[in-house]
Amino acid sequence: MTIALATIASGAAAQNGVEIRRNQVGCYPEQEKVIVVEGMNPSGRIRVKTPNGKKLKPMVMRKAISPWSGKERYVIDLGKATDTGVYRISVDGKECELLVAERPYHDIAKASLRLFYLIRSGIPIEQGGLYNRPIGHPDTEVLVHPSAATPQRPASTVISSPYGWYDAGDYNKYVVNSSFSIGLMFAAYEQLTDYFAQLKTDIPESDNQTPDILDEMMFNLKWLLTMQDPGDGGVYHKLTTPNFEGFVMPTDCHQRRYVVAKSVTATLDFAAVMADAARLFQPFKDYANFPAQATAAAERAYLWAKEHPDTFYHQERLSDPAVSTGTYGDGNAKDEFFWAASALYRLTRKPSYLEEARQYQPTRFTLPSWGGVASLGAFEWMNDPQMTELRDPMVKQMLAYCEEAVKDVESSCFQSPYGNTPRDFGWGCLAEKCCCQAFVLLYADRLQDASNYTLQALQNADYLLGRNATGYCYVTGFGDKRPMHPHHRISAADEVEDPFPGMLVGGPNPGQQDKASGNLTYPSNYPDESYLDVEESYASNEIAINWNASSVAFLCWIDALAKE
Repeated sequence: MTIALATIASGAAAQNGVEIRRNQVGCYPEQEKVIVVEGMNPSGRIRVKTPNGKKLKPMVMRKAISPWSGKERYVIDLGKATDTGVYRISVDGKECELLVAERPYHDIAKASLRLFYLIRSGIPIEQGGLYNRPIGHPDTEVLVHPSAATPQRPASTVISSPYGWYDAGDYNKYVVNSSFSIGLMFAAYEQLTDYFAQLKTDIPESDNQTPDILDEMMFNLKWLLTMQDPGDGGVYHKLTTPNFEGFVMPTDCHQRRYVVAKSVTATLDFAAVMADAARLFQPFKDYANFPAQATAAAERAYLWAKEHPDTFYHQERLSDPAVSTGTYGDGNAKDEFFWAASALYRLTRKPSYLEEARQYQPTRFTLPSWGGVASLGAFEWMNDPQMTELRDPMVKQMLAYCEEAVKDVESSCFQSPYGNTPRDFGWGCLAEKCCCQAFVLLYADRLQDASNYTLQALQNADYLLGRNATGYCYVTGFGDKRPMHPHHRISAADEVEDPFPGMLVGGPNPGQQDKASGNLTYPSNYPDESYLDVEESYASNEIAINWNASSVAFLCWIDALAKE
C-alpha cells in the first residue's frame, strides 16, 4: 500500500544529509522502479523527470527502519517509468539519475564472464586492452609436495600443470573452488543455451564453433585434468606456493609451486564437473576428443573417492614445506558424493550411481556454495526431465526455499529478499546469499513456466547494484559509486587506475577478520554496512572465481530476459 509524500509526518534528516539508494546500472522498462531514501526531510520534495521532461508522481510505499542501526529510510515507488532513457531524480536538492533501457544488464553480464579471461594463468593476456600482461605462472615445472607423494610420484617430482584461473586475490589454483565455479556456470548454461550461443566475450577462442562460455570453462578444465594423479585417479587439493605472494605482478612471483595432498572433496568435485563437461562438450567438434577423456577421468576419480571417503584436507599437517594459503577445508563429503553420483548417473545411466545418489539425497534445498554443493546435484535432476527418480523431491525442496526467501520483501529495508537478517552478511555474502539466491528464484520460475519470483530476483539486482545500506554498486567498473581498491593483486600492481571490470567483491562482513592484521578501521559494525573499499580488506573486498561464477549465473540470466 502506498501513501502520498505529503502524509509523511516523522523522521529526522540524517546527519550527513540525503542519500538516495538506487540501481546504478539500469532497469528494464517493465521492471519495478523503487528507490530508498535516507535522511529525507518530512516536508521535503521529491521530483522525477522522464527522458522527455515529463514529471512522474512518486509514492512512498512505507517507512523502513533498520533493525541494526535504527536508521529511518523511505521506500519510494517512482511510478510508471516505462520510457527508455535517463530519469532525473531529486530529493531535497540531492540529485541522481536512473537509466531505463532495453538491455540494461548486457554490459555488466558480459564483463562478469569476460573477467575469467583476464585472470587466466599460464598464458600472456593479449586481448585485455589496458589489462594486457606477459605470461605469468606457466606451471610447467611444479613440484609434488610430500603430502601428495606416491611411489610412482615421490616428493619433489616435477610435473606440468599449466592453465587454469587464478582463484581469488591471490595467485594459487584450487580444485574445489574451480570445480564449483564451473559447475555453477554449467547450470546456468543449460538453462540459457541460446543466450550463451550468441554471447561473445572477445577471447582468443571466440572465432571457433563453441560458445565462449564453454571455451572459457575448457581453459580451466585443461588444468583440472593435470591435477588428477595418473597412477590412482585421486585429485590433488590445490596447486599453491607455500605462502601467499605479495601485491606484485605474476612475473614478479618467485616462490616454488606445489601440488599438495589429495582430498575426497576435491576428487568428487572434479568427478562431478568432468561428468558434466563430458556431456555438454559432446556437440562441439572443437573438442572432439575431450568427452571420452573427461568421462574416463570422472569415473576414475569417483572410484578413488569411494575407496578414500575420509581423506579430507588437513593443511595443519603439511610440512617440508608448511603451507599457509587458502584451505577450502570441508569435513563432510555427503553433498559432494550426491553431486558427483548425480552427474555421473546423468552421463552414464549406470544404476550404481543412481543408488549412491539416493544414499546421499539431501532433505532440504540449500543455496550453492563451494562447501555446500548439494544444490548442484539437485540441478542435475531438475535439468533432465528424463531423470524422474529423484526429480520431484528436488523441485519441491527448491520451491519451499523460494517461498521462504521472498516472504518478507514487503517489510524489508531495501525492498528485496536479500539483506534482511544478520545471516545474510559475511564472507562472500553478495555471491552466495544475494546472487545465488536470485539465480535460484529465476530457476524456480523456469521450472514452473511462471514469473512468480522473477520480480524478487530483479530486486536482488537492485540491491547488488546500489540500492543498499552502503550505496555501493558492488561490481567493479559499473555504477557511479563502485569498488576501486579490491583485494586483488594484479589490479593493485598493474599501474592501471581502474581495477579489472566485472569483478564482484565479497561484500559487507561483520566478522571483519582482517581488522587486526590489516590495521583497518571499518566505517561501521552494522551487518549491512561493514564494508571497506581498500586493498587490505580481504574480508569484505576480495574477489574470487566462485563469487564471479555466481554473478555470471545471475547477471547473464537477467540479461537473457530481454530476449524472452
